[in-house]
Amino acid sequence: MLIRVEPNARVSLAEQVAAQIRGGIADGSVVAGERLPAARELAAGLGINMHTVLRAYDALRSEGLIELRRGRGAVVLAGDPAADGSDRTIGLRAAAAALVHQARALGMSANDLATMIKGMER
Repeated sequence: MLIRVEPNARVSLAEQVAAQIRGGIADGSVVAGERLPAARELAAGLGINMHTVLRAYDALRSEGLIELRRGRGAVVLAGDPAADGSDRTIGLRAAAAALVHQARALGMSANDLATMIKGMER
């Protein structure tokens, strides 16, 4: 998976990294069980601070998309099997997380986003 960052973007570098990984999970190019690059390695490749990558990984962990394992690094999690009996929900969860972060970057509140989505049901 190729990750790029734009230093002059309105979105933080950590959010750019997290958003691209979310996108990879959502489109299936990053699959459950796949190990993400070590934070130090990814940071060096992108020319950014390792702590920036760790912030991105921590955000993905808090969203339930990855697990941080000592000695193994960051590993993409499977979807919630209880939700529909398969791993398909991981992509949907990643897409939803990406949408929420994009809405926040545009200054939308969670309520505004929810109202917009509810309006699409009609």
